[in-house]
Amino acid sequence: MNGDRFSMSAEEYLSQTYVLTYIEDAVSQLLEFKEEFSKVGIARFLAEYFNSVQHGSHILFREFTFIKATPYNRASFIRMFWRCFRQIGKNGDLLTVKEYHSLLQLICQDFPMDLAQKAARIVLMDDAMDCPMSFVDFLYAFQVQICYCEFLESIAVIYQDLLMGKNPNAVIVPTSSVQQHRLLSNDTATQEGVDASQFYEWLETFCERYKHNYPPTPYMKQILHKVQRVTFFGFLMALAKHEGINCKLGILPSKSELLIDSDMDRELEKVIEHMLSNQTSGCAHV
Repeated sequence: MNGDRFSMSAEEYLSQTYVLTYIEDAVSQLLEFKEEFSKVGIARFLAEYFNSVQHGSHILFREFTFIKATPYNRASFIRMFWRCFRQIGKNGDLLTVKEYHSLLQLICQDFPMDLAQKAARIVLMDDAMDCPMSFVDFLYAFQVQICYCEFLESIAVIYQDLLMGKNPNAVIVPTSSVQQHRLLSNDTATQEGVDASQFYEWLETFCERYKHNYPPTPYMKQILHKVQRVTFFGFLMALAKHEGINCKLGILPSKSELLIDSDMDRELEKVIEHMLSNQTSGCAHV
């Protein structure tokens, strides 16, 4: 948190930091498991709850609605997925989207298959959806899909309108979570894509009024000004591979350092120990 917080109103600060989301969740869990928590005390429960939030282990085994509720929860989930299954990348194993989805469900039981498929489509592009992928490729695509999912749904509409020779609507509101799949069903059949400069102009205009997270516009400009035409998933792959965007998100290390981190191994041991400790005290939500 930087010094800008002192220029915010109380309402702006609470909205930006999602403090109320965590307070409401803590109270909800406290009420749901009050018989268990009455044995350890409310103060101890709250201390353990917010300690788990600080460590990022609060998202373990939680429902997907909670995972996507805040940017921090999404980042914590991506980081946990990386930490728990990094060995797959170190071994060089290639897995299908169904297998990656099974791994995601080990952390979040109701994790949607369609989000895993969208991340896989970024990697596979024109290839069949049952093709195996490396852990590294899937992870960076998954990061972009989870962090910017609302943005990607919206710009899918812009892209489709341009592909069909129409002017994109001034207000773009995706009608469902599968918009990205449905609208771009013909993208792979239209190899030339759309004019990259025109696509960027619409993205820049859209981002000026967009309220959710989106990639920094200078990086999108950098990507789109390198080519004359671009396909939608080609653009998403470029976002996933862009080191500046990865650095801005601050969740995963660079590709060269992704699978080499002894400090992370020790940190994972601490997370697992903390999780087991919470389960022992009856404060884990399963």
